[in-house]
Amino acid sequence: MTAIRLTAPAASGKPFRPALRCGNVAAMGMDWRRFLWRGIGHLVEPGVHLWLRRRAAAGREDIARLPERFGHAATARPEGRLIWCHGASVGEAQALLPLLQHLHAARPDITLLLTTGTVTSATLVQQRAMQGLLQGVIHQFVPVDLSNAVDRFLAHWRPDLVLWSESDFWPGILAELRRRRIPALLVNARMSERSCRRWNLAPGTIGWLLQAFATIYAQTAQDAERLRRLGATEAIEAGNLKEAAPPLPAIAETVMQWQMTLGSRPRWLAASTHPGEEVQIAGVHRALQSRFPGLLTIIVPRHPQRGPEIATALTAIGSSIALRSRSEAVTAATDIYIADTLGELGLWYRLCPIVMMGGSLIPHGGQNPLEPARLDCAVLFGPSMFNFSEAVAGLLDAGGAQQVQDAAELTAALGILLADPAKVAEIASAARAHAGGRNRILDILRDAALRSLPD
Repeated sequence: MTAIRLTAPAASGKPFRPALRCGNVAAMGMDWRRFLWRGIGHLVEPGVHLWLRRRAAAGREDIARLPERFGHAATARPEGRLIWCHGASVGEAQALLPLLQHLHAARPDITLLLTTGTVTSATLVQQRAMQGLLQGVIHQFVPVDLSNAVDRFLAHWRPDLVLWSESDFWPGILAELRRRRIPALLVNARMSERSCRRWNLAPGTIGWLLQAFATIYAQTAQDAERLRRLGATEAIEAGNLKEAAPPLPAIAETVMQWQMTLGSRPRWLAASTHPGEEVQIAGVHRALQSRFPGLLTIIVPRHPQRGPEIATALTAIGSSIALRSRSEAVTAATDIYIADTLGELGLWYRLCPIVMMGGSLIPHGGQNPLEPARLDCAVLFGPSMFNFSEAVAGLLDAGGAQQVQDAAELTAALGILLADPAKVAEIASAARAHAGGRNRILDILRDAALRSLPD
């Protein structure tokens, strides 16, 4: 076969990486998986366009930024070095933000490109940028894993290094990073034993994906061992980025306004709740409100768009509800306030001394208990916290949290804490001490990223 060489002019002064350089399939450094994936992508591309437009019509995509999903950049690439960081959704993006700040502080000359895949994560990034917390960072939506979109995205941004987060594996993107010899690190990686067993059913595929990363920085030693077992070239324990985050921000004036509104009223927070939990939480409120006159329960749903649906369900069982998205006031008659907005958990953690983590009363795996721990909260959670097992174990050992098995135990534990502010302060102090001083991972990943940049 005659050798093929396709090149294109660089958009800046930086040399362009050839899109294709081959003499035969073996010399191209490609394998059947990449060819198969690209072929499938070409076949399904019209359907993906239709699917994304339907998602946009339903509010699950940003219609104004839909071209970004097909690799069309919304802004020019700055000159100089660029590191592409990717986090799939809100949790992954939020965990990456402190690392981005750490990288910018060390090397302000490097542009940081952050991609995410959801509208809520984009909104969070925009809020953090408006708060001045994301200097040197450009946000784009991650391209869909179709060859045309990926090629277009990489040709425009030409990343010098990629930091991929957790386990959001996209075969087309990872194959192109490897083919173009773009160095990549997998950070904050996790691999449960259950997922490991499933991937073992396709060992060639997972090994092929993992080998796109020069080094994998896993959350725990167990995660690293499983990733090596599945074919990772190098996997080491570095810790959990979610344990290194600074306290969630809040606007000081808003905090003071709410403190004046709520006064000394007894209150507690159910944070990042999921379907099936809010009715249980309303039941806990009803069981305690006669013992604690004026008790206010604040619910922050994990997905803010569920606010009206939650309000309807709780009103139907007799609760007096106020909804933040509708600017409804909290009055003396309000039982439950649904804070269905994005990016305000820092506000509610500062206002509520007792916090129950959502996703733990149902078999979801829980939400990050270190966020309220950093803000002087006594932390409660249900039996399902497997997504944060290491953080849970640390908090429990430190006396900074209590675990309950169901809504009845939650009612009992909450009743004890509401009646004993000194006990709340003791637990909160232990939680804060445990959650603090856990930023070693930021230094590890910053140094690894800077060492991995090509000369």
